[in-house]
Amino acid sequence: MTMTAAHSECKPAHTSAPLRVGCVSYLNTRPLIEGVEKLPGVELVVSPPAGLAEMLAARAVDAALISIIDAARAREPVVLLPCGVIASDGPTHTVRVLMRTDPGSVRRVRVDKESHTSVALMRIILAERYGVRPEITEIDAQSEQLEDGDDALLVIGDKAETGAQAQQQWAEELDLGAQWKELTGLPFVYAAWAVRAEDAQDPRIGALGMLLDRQRRHNGARLAWIAARRAGEHGWGVDRAREYLRDFMKYGVTDGARAAVDRLFELAAKHALAPDGARAVWAQV
Repeated sequence: MTMTAAHSECKPAHTSAPLRVGCVSYLNTRPLIEGVEKLPGVELVVSPPAGLAEMLAARAVDAALISIIDAARAREPVVLLPCGVIASDGPTHTVRVLMRTDPGSVRRVRVDKESHTSVALMRIILAERYGVRPEITEIDAQSEQLEDGDDALLVIGDKAETGAQAQQQWAEELDLGAQWKELTGLPFVYAAWAVRAEDAQDPRIGALGMLLDRQRRHNGARLAWIAARRAGEHGWGVDRAREYLRDFMKYGVTDGARAAVDRLFELAAKHALAPDGARAVWAQV
């Protein structure tokens, strides 16, 4: 069992090769991926979230934890595996819009380009709840600098807890998980395990899904241990990491999670952020 970076050379999978599983290395992914590197016949490939759907389409990986909006936009059809998601049912804390002004006055937002889903969610919230459609400018994942004329900054992942900008005082902040809950009454799904539709019936993919689901359940019983082990490398305090994984994040594929994905695709199409008629397809178990 090995772990590689996304830039490593990838060869097509065959029956004797390990299944390559693309994932993101954030604290909030740990309850899904902790221990996966020890599973037999699996190779973990780490990448920023924005690149995973393209890697899946290009056969650089066989399964991936993709940003959920990319399932609606995928150039090749994908099927979602009901073995784990990254979701919140209310505030998420790690997907936030930090603003110099009130939400209804936002005209230009700098966004972290690592997550397509968070940008789409922000656009939907600002349009649906505040009636604004701001100009969007991408920034590099390692930068958090605003320029003159910028009204807000979207921060995601560990940087929303540990980044310099997240520690400053802002006129207002929007937690996009809480905003979505208020708008729809539903949880919000940020990412899900996915495979190419043409591979969904492969017995090896089915077996992989069962392995990932078993690992998720195992990890759900040891969140405090994961927090203690992984908090430091992600820049979190242990107590805060434990609270975050236990109280903010959700990982099971519930009826509410499925309904949330359907609602996101509907609103994304309404705001020209996804194709009309996009539908989430889940693998049968």
